[in-house]
Amino acid sequence: MSGAPRTVAIVGPPNSGKTTLFNRLTGLRQKVANFPGVTVEQHLGTAQLSPDREVDLIDLPGVYSLRARSEDEQVTRNVLAGTMAGVPRPDAVLLVLDSTNLGRHLVLAAPILSLGLPTLVILNLADDLRARGGDVDTAALARQLGAPVALISAAKGEGVETVIQFLLSRVSAPAPLELPVLQDVPRCRQWATRVGRHAGYQPPAPPLWTRRLDRVFLHPVWGPLIFAVVVVAVFQTIFSGARPLMEGVETLITASGGWLGARMPAGVWKSLVIDGVWNGVGSVLVFLPQILLLFLFIGILEDSGYLARAALIADRTMARVGLQGKSFIPLLSAYACAVPAILATRTIENRRDRIATILIAPFMTCSARLPVYTLIIAAFLPERPVAGPFLGSRAAALLGLYVLGFLAAFGTARVLKSSVLKSGPSAFVLEMPSYRWPTWRGLGLRLLDRAKVFLRRAGTVILGVAVVVWALAHLPLHDGRAPRIEHSLVGVMGRAVEPLIRPLGFNWKIGVGLVSSLAAREVIVGTLGTIYGIEGEAESAGLQAALRHDLTPAGAVALLVFFAFAMQCTSTIAVVRRETGGWKWPAVQFGYMGALAWVGAFTANQVLSRVF
Repeated sequence: MSGAPRTVAIVGPPNSGKTTLFNRLTGLRQKVANFPGVTVEQHLGTAQLSPDREVDLIDLPGVYSLRARSEDEQVTRNVLAGTMAGVPRPDAVLLVLDSTNLGRHLVLAAPILSLGLPTLVILNLADDLRARGGDVDTAALARQLGAPVALISAAKGEGVETVIQFLLSRVSAPAPLELPVLQDVPRCRQWATRVGRHAGYQPPAPPLWTRRLDRVFLHPVWGPLIFAVVVVAVFQTIFSGARPLMEGVETLITASGGWLGARMPAGVWKSLVIDGVWNGVGSVLVFLPQILLLFLFIGILEDSGYLARAALIADRTMARVGLQGKSFIPLLSAYACAVPAILATRTIENRRDRIATILIAPFMTCSARLPVYTLIIAAFLPERPVAGPFLGSRAAALLGLYVLGFLAAFGTARVLKSSVLKSGPSAFVLEMPSYRWPTWRGLGLRLLDRAKVFLRRAGTVILGVAVVVWALAHLPLHDGRAPRIEHSLVGVMGRAVEPLIRPLGFNWKIGVGLVSSLAAREVIVGTLGTIYGIEGEAESAGLQAALRHDLTPAGAVALLVFFAFAMQCTSTIAVVRRETGGWKWPAVQFGYMGALAWVGAFTANQVLSRVF
């Protein structure tokens, strides 16, 4: 082909910086979707190259080859070959390679160039290459590859104008070269070594600080201890650091609700807006600062390269329950949300290991549980120092809930891998990136994306449930008037499930919250905000005080345990069904987690009722 490209694919190995380049080129003009027919995510974005010229970018999954052993590799290969249904074949390719690790990353160039698409080979991390004494002759490498080569630093924006010029220019397919067969990895390696040598590639010296830090972070004793300290510090900061921001958001929501309510005439619409929407959705929005703070820490740890070390440390623990180190990354991402965690299991080649990881991922404490945990802990547990200024009682309780979910996940994995999903050990190969300083731009885009996801859910799922709960609380009408809430339809629904949950220490209002939270875990906060708002309790005493009125301390602990175990997320159930190819495993998962949640909550309530 010859012409300016309209659709361009960004390809590269993991940790090459291709997503950093994608973010820099697209900024905020991007979205996430699934490829048609599969659960692999595609990141789509639009790059504004000039006032009258833009190009669509597809950030493909990070791969080391196109052998199609995993779903990631299959999707990348199909998109580049133009055989992915519903996705146009790219007009050109941006192949992003780590210039400090060119010996291994150049292997991917052979199968990509063999496809015959116009390709710009991008050597990223140019600043790191120079700082460590490395060098490469880009002109010589371009002659060897038969394709243009650009040396850039996507994080700092250095050399990105070369990429933009390529996207603006009329491009053509690379000249025919003697390239190895697509799946012949040994020949690709030999070819890559020869090409690198002819291009005068001088590998950089191993980073001094990376070697020094790895002696500590990967130490068999100090490594796990440091990881534990990091985790404790994160949770303590989530509670202490987010508190002023949460109080500010709560004040803003209360003031705006009061201002709006004072300007609305009394009646059904005022009740809907204030009691239903403002108290329902506002109860959840208060927790946005905590969730963003959690993602900020995860982003710092991931972008700095530390989480790759944590995965290596975790591999030893994973092996004890029959899983491989590759399961760590999906389980880690489950702390954000179980849905992308389940999607991330596509990199696990062993099907039994993959299913086991899918089944235990929802036990990891996702960000949707955080508003529930924070609300109940703050309502029933006073803040006291546990380890001086380093750890408070509330952060310790939150950490304990994360540990509880972790133990449930690994206990379940042990059972599965020793019985129905038993399989042999698998090798764990992980490329260790150098330690790097995270960029404010990258962290900012990550937080903005998570805020958009949270606010979108607040404006759709939580808002919808709040309106439905408000409507059910005002029906059926008697003589044109709404009934008392306990006699309304929502009260009837709560009374229907109350016999099942009464042994757990829950009343009918909590029952309504549990039913509504099947849509999404954090919906229970909005539901209770709506119910208590209609009763007038949320306005006069606050949601925490209203909960203290309806829950005993034992019941509060039981509710925390229930949410630690229960599968309260229809989106996760749907993704598990798609990933496993049927309803068998999601049905087993939902039933098992529900039974474990009920038994755990029952035990907690019965035991602690004798204490409190």
